[in-house]
Amino acid sequence: MKHLYLIVFCSLLTLNLHAQNARKTYNFNPSWKLFVGDNDNAAAIDFDDKEWKSITLPHAWNEDEAFKKSIEQLSTGIAWYRKHFKVANAKDRKVFLEFEGIRQAGEFYLNGKFIGRHENGVTAFGFDISDLIDPEKDNVLAVRIDNAWNYKEKATNSGYQWSDKNFNANYGGISKNVRLHVTGKIYQTLPLNALLKTTGNYIYAKDFNIAGKSAVVVSESEIKNETSETKKVQYEVEIIDAEGKSIKTYSSSIQDIAPGNTATLNAESLVNGLNFWSWGYGYLYTVISRLKVDGTTVDELKTKTGFRKGEFKNGMVYLNDRVLMMKGYAQRTSNEWPAIGLSVPAWLSDYSNGLMVESNANLVRWMHISPWKQDVESCDRMGLIQAMPAGDAEKDVTGTRWDQRKSVMTDAIIYNRNNPSILFYECGNESISAAHMAEMKAIRDLYDPNGGRAIGSREMLDIPAAEYGGEMLYINKSATKPLWSMEYSRDEGLRKYWDEFSPPFHKDGAGPLYKGADASTYNRNQDTHAIENVVRWNEYYKERPGTGTRVSSGGVNIIFSDSNTHYRGEENYRRSGEVDPMRIPKDGFFAHKVMWDGWVDAKKTGIHIIGHWNYKAGTKKNVYVIASGEKVQLFLNGKSLGFGTKRDGFLFTFKDVAYQAGVLTAVSYDNKGLKSAEKQLKTAGEPAAIKLTKMQHPTGFKADGADLVLVQIEVVDAAGNRSPIALNMINFEVSGPAEWRGGLAQGPDNYILSKQLPVEGGVNRILIRSTTTPGKINITAKSTGLKSATIELTTLPVSIQNGLSSQFPADGLKPSLKRGATPAAQTYQISRKAIKIVAATAGANSDKASLSFDDNELSDWVNDGDLNTAWIKYNLEKETTVTEVELKVNGFRTKAYPIRILVDDKEVFKGNTIPSLGYFTAICKPTKGKTVTIQLLGSGKETAESGKIGVEVNGKKLDDGIERAEIKSKGGLSIIETEIYEAK
Repeated sequence: MKHLYLIVFCSLLTLNLHAQNARKTYNFNPSWKLFVGDNDNAAAIDFDDKEWKSITLPHAWNEDEAFKKSIEQLSTGIAWYRKHFKVANAKDRKVFLEFEGIRQAGEFYLNGKFIGRHENGVTAFGFDISDLIDPEKDNVLAVRIDNAWNYKEKATNSGYQWSDKNFNANYGGISKNVRLHVTGKIYQTLPLNALLKTTGNYIYAKDFNIAGKSAVVVSESEIKNETSETKKVQYEVEIIDAEGKSIKTYSSSIQDIAPGNTATLNAESLVNGLNFWSWGYGYLYTVISRLKVDGTTVDELKTKTGFRKGEFKNGMVYLNDRVLMMKGYAQRTSNEWPAIGLSVPAWLSDYSNGLMVESNANLVRWMHISPWKQDVESCDRMGLIQAMPAGDAEKDVTGTRWDQRKSVMTDAIIYNRNNPSILFYECGNESISAAHMAEMKAIRDLYDPNGGRAIGSREMLDIPAAEYGGEMLYINKSATKPLWSMEYSRDEGLRKYWDEFSPPFHKDGAGPLYKGADASTYNRNQDTHAIENVVRWNEYYKERPGTGTRVSSGGVNIIFSDSNTHYRGEENYRRSGEVDPMRIPKDGFFAHKVMWDGWVDAKKTGIHIIGHWNYKAGTKKNVYVIASGEKVQLFLNGKSLGFGTKRDGFLFTFKDVAYQAGVLTAVSYDNKGLKSAEKQLKTAGEPAAIKLTKMQHPTGFKADGADLVLVQIEVVDAAGNRSPIALNMINFEVSGPAEWRGGLAQGPDNYILSKQLPVEGGVNRILIRSTTTPGKINITAKSTGLKSATIELTTLPVSIQNGLSSQFPADGLKPSLKRGATPAAQTYQISRKAIKIVAATAGANSDKASLSFDDNELSDWVNDGDLNTAWIKYNLEKETTVTEVELKVNGFRTKAYPIRILVDDKEVFKGNTIPSLGYFTAICKPTKGKTVTIQLLGSGKETAESGKIGVEVNGKKLDDGIERAEIKSKGGLSIIETEIYEAK
């Protein structure tokens, strides 16, 4: 019996030692105080902050201005944040603070002592406060934040390039999450290069067998021994699947780590039965990494990650061995909401980022600065690929500013390298030099050599170090590194504006000038905005993988959600989004959903009718249907209106349809005449009532002072159908422990924080924030002539002790697996085959003729401007039947060139090139031969339409090829790239 007691005692002692040494991470967001203004005494431990505003982080002190003011008018200045806290069991332990980020610069004081400064306004950083906290008493952290636009780094007196009033909305203060970590004195470090200079753990997979569902999983951690003895340390790794089942445990050999030393330990093993992370399939594992000394666990770290294979070759992106054409959005990194800014709870990040995937986007390119960790982890869960920038504005820089950019890239890579959704590292929003590209690549190779991520930038076409590239507002193609457009459409339009026949009867393009220039494209209605999305995307789609040796890897549309940044239309915020600021979809959202449904080739089942079907009697208008089928037929109340005219790949137009109340039905068919898809619009009855619907965290509305509920308001008819043309003003009443944050609509101050808010197109949304008091909340919506509605919300208590909580904003959020795993079959069809060009001669500059087929879109062949020399002749690898010739000519955007094409001196094409975003394809009379000649027949001419697309609204000339004096003459011909196709 004594022996049994001894065993039990020893077991309990071991468990107690384990408990004492176990890592503990706390939510450090609760129980902060805020004061807007400066105070010389605010850092003092005994300063009286009782009258300061009580808040829960994340919280921008100027949040009330989000979407109320234009970006350049957002308030700046000094704000103080203070927090009282106590850490239990902290004696002889390591204690760290982790900040996901602040805006712009912060000076930090613990118990009255200055502990450090962070200034770049982007990245995460941390502090070791082990020797500064009092484990028995109340501790006070005080932070002085300065969010001045022109803030300058103290050590260098240099500003930051990315503190820019065009794109980087200035939500000041501690606007991101904060955590506190307690560990033993031998521990795995945090991935916080800024200030702490530590790299944390690094998890990746290698030796993939995608079909066999296996890979070798490697986990390595930076270990510090801050005890007074050498420790024999073993590193153990356990992998837990999404259902909570342990699927593999493996260990490293034992290694001695001397006191005060740092070492990197790793373990690796083949793991079978893996579910690979993929687009729309956010399958995540929990990797537990343990440090064991003499068999006892002294530190344990849990990391959520996923495993996927990324490759970048043949001009294409490969995910898990399948080609994926990139399609998505260039989204402002602020990803903001009205009256909140970026500081939303994690579930709302999932909702917003999940909507991108719902529109069939697979990529979000965060713009200019690195995203915060909450959005990064959200994209992991949603299965949304990310392009992660460092920090920049619009051009390359040198000196201190370049050093700042490298520092941000280093910090961001270390902090985010375990997040599977990041597939691209972006080194610049504008081109950078070859030397700078090599420096950035060296950073990637040092800190993330095995993550399967490409590093690149815009305009990397002739820089070998770059692993991907692309452009903005036009198309590049490649046979080597993938090229995808970083931004391909900028048009803007309010969700409120259906068309000129619907209230408020907005004629397309109507609106103010922008800096004295016509801004029609920034004042669109939904009809033309959606159509423009189709027109733009189709040009990229025509050059997709499978269409030749040189292909486009797609592109991203700017932006996803209307943003509190750089507006050009009539409102004081940008309306380029496919959803509005409250994430209510516009027609462009559904246009993308149709066109983007597929890894490369669009599935034939997508269809959407633009607009609604509630008009005044006698109205005639064009009806537009977006579909991926071959033909579309329209029916009104069961009667066929015939087939639509197809253009731009996906758009079907039915001219002058006479409105008649009832049901409008569109049916698409495949090339065999079989039905592919159907869509209906129904006429709604007269507005009769208000309908309220709530959206919230799946585990409930938390009374933490930061959680939000999104409430949708609809005006509906007697049958519950939304009235698509209703513009009713809604009056709200709120009771219970809640903070009104409201919504947004066109009107005074954009109705920010107003409890009177109109619906637009029959719908709107509001945000309600919890307080720290749990309880019942009632929201009542009323409007003259409509039946009112009430919705009840309940906030759930959150446990907070001594300013700390073990509950986190992302707890309970599940990954989305809706799209399913990576397809087993090939994801694209080969629709045409390029024939290799082996040589070329020309009427002039024949020694430069090869530049027209060198797979470098920054080089070209040009003649001498004489019409007699305006020809180039290509020798093919073999005799073949030529069916198409594709050209990228200088002046591709603005000029039409009369040309003829000959195969072995037989004319197979005669006509004009068509201005485009890059490429013109000549459909030739199929002819067998071994040479192809392209000959200019006269001067290239600028058309009225192409002239418009050649100039930005601010007067800046858009990229149109390479400047050549020769092409301004009657006989000037310059070709950037030629590709010749043979019959399949």
